Amino acid sequence: MHKYRIQMLEKVESFLGMKQGDLASFLLDFGIRIAIAVAIFIVGFWLAKVSSKALVRILNRQGSDQSLIGFMRSLTSAIIKVLVTITAITQLGVEMTSFVALLGAAGLAIGMAFSGTLSNFAGGVMILLFKPFKAGDFVDIQGEQGIVKEVLIFNTILTTNDNKVILLANGAVANGTIVNYTKADFRRVDWQFGIAYGDNLKVAKDLLSRFMDEDKRILDDQEKLVVVGDLADSAVIIAVRAWVDTEDYWPVYYAMNERVYEEFGPAGLNIPFPQMDVHVKNQVQ
Repeated sequence: MHKYRIQMLEKVESFLGMKQGDLASFLLDFGIRIAIAVAIFIVGFWLAKVSSKALVRILNRQGSDQSLIGFMRSLTSAIIKVLVTITAITQLGVEMTSFVALLGAAGLAIGMAFSGTLSNFAGGVMILLFKPFKAGDFVDIQGEQGIVKEVLIFNTILTTNDNKVILLANGAVANGTIVNYTKADFRRVDWQFGIAYGDNLKVAKDLLSRFMDEDKRILDDQEKLVVVGDLADSAVIIAVRAWVDTEDYWPVYYAMNERVYEEFGPAGLNIPFPQMDVHVKNQVQ
């Protein structure tokens, strides 16, 4: 048995090209390197988490935009994790110069494979530079409507009115059409109300004008409009326009609809709806 073990050790030494003492020293050294690399990973990833949170606190104290805070938090965390990974690999004895050269040789293939990701990163930078919207704005992007919750490195997060969360790729966001409903201080509200042919047009226009004058949320220093917008098949369409502060848009819109429904009838005005007259002819046999 002893002879067999000696033969096995000789074969291992021959295969590795080192003596038993050198092998033990190598294993001990490599084990220490692995332990240090693992420690670097643990401490480094913890440091990435702590640093990103500290950056968020600093930016919040400075009153920075929430979309910028989210972007910087995720970017800082990603950079630190990349540096930690490179440091840990170096600790294992891998020459980073060779590693970088390998990455350079594979750069074209990686760039093509991650072209969408790089585009999303560039899109995130463009959004933060030109600020077409910020956290809290109500927007329409790529056919999706919602409130901007956060702008990250690769994605923009929206929250819809019914509390659904939508993730949009920053590349598509930056290159697409963006409708920001809350960026301006005030907005125009548009209504179209129909009255029946033969109803008193002057009464309808006076009522609508009075409704706007009585609603203090409607801006008096902006144009108000009450005109005949269209002569439709079954109704005279009255177009109404007014300007309000952005946050008052929907409350004013709904309030006007309710007043029209409640007060047009008592004023002798009819709100028409599509009707069909059916004529039946009796045929003599």
